[in-house]
Amino acid sequence: MYHKIKLFVAILFLFNNFCVSAQKTDSVKTDTLVFWKLKSLYALNGTQSSFVNWNSGGRNNIALNASITASADFNKDKWNWSSDLSLAFGGIKYLDESEVVNLQKTDDKIDLSSMFGIRFSKKSLISLNAGFKTQFADGFTYPNDSVAVSKFMAPGYLNLALGADYIRDKHFSIFASPFAAKTTFVMDDSLSQLGAFGVEKGERIRHEFGAFIKLKWNTEIMKNIEMKSKLELFSNYLNKPQNIDINAELAFVFRVNSLFSATAQWNLVYDDDIQIRDKNGNVGPRTQFKSVLGIGISYKLDN
Repeated sequence: MYHKIKLFVAILFLFNNFCVSAQKTDSVKTDTLVFWKLKSLYALNGTQSSFVNWNSGGRNNIALNASITASADFNKDKWNWSSDLSLAFGGIKYLDESEVVNLQKTDDKIDLSSMFGIRFSKKSLISLNAGFKTQFADGFTYPNDSVAVSKFMAPGYLNLALGADYIRDKHFSIFASPFAAKTTFVMDDSLSQLGAFGVEKGERIRHEFGAFIKLKWNTEIMKNIEMKSKLELFSNYLNKPQNIDINAELAFVFRVNSLFSATAQWNLVYDDDIQIRDKNGNVGPRTQFKSVLGIGISYKLDN
């Protein structure tokens, strides 16, 4: 797990340098940089709890969540290139004296998307959309921490789509494609043998072809309260097209000042190919939901 954490820190460092370089004075800006709009937000949230003779009970613990969101948008004449990066990693460590408890994940995400388009009207483009998703570290269904249910690139998702992109303004956009390819990677032998995440048993890659829609809505609701949302829908033409894959994200950033902020994030996922076992032992596709709330320090860069 530690080398994955090092990778997270390295990516943070690279994006920090990239965004800082974009904030140089006008006297040193190149002609190309003028057409770029760069943003990044770095956040670190944490909690610590300890108990001594506490009647209602509790476990000593420390928890940290780190995240990066960054975007780079290039606009010149008819050309548009927009990229987004979202990284998150968090864990909780119980500090019981009676036993050694490993770090348990509370958040883990690598999400990179990029869209290259040619403008044919003021707000519309023909675009090629690419997206990649995976995670940093092994995942477990606690309290069982001996058998991993997910790993780095197990699963990994690569989406490619050619379609039309409507950009109303800097806050809202919608992309629709009738020509979309979705590739699922399970690059772990044990999970591959189980046929996890929709691949055939023993296989590492699964290809799907269908239609793809992506909506983005980011806005400032009021002073110091930002909202970011994203909805992705995919229908596989070749296998149960009525069962639509859904990936929805909603996040609020409540900024106290330039350094301190609170965040609230929700993520809903449904994929008919992912079989999930419930507490009663029943296996089947199910709606997945994640909620992450935090307060801590954050730092924003933009040009």
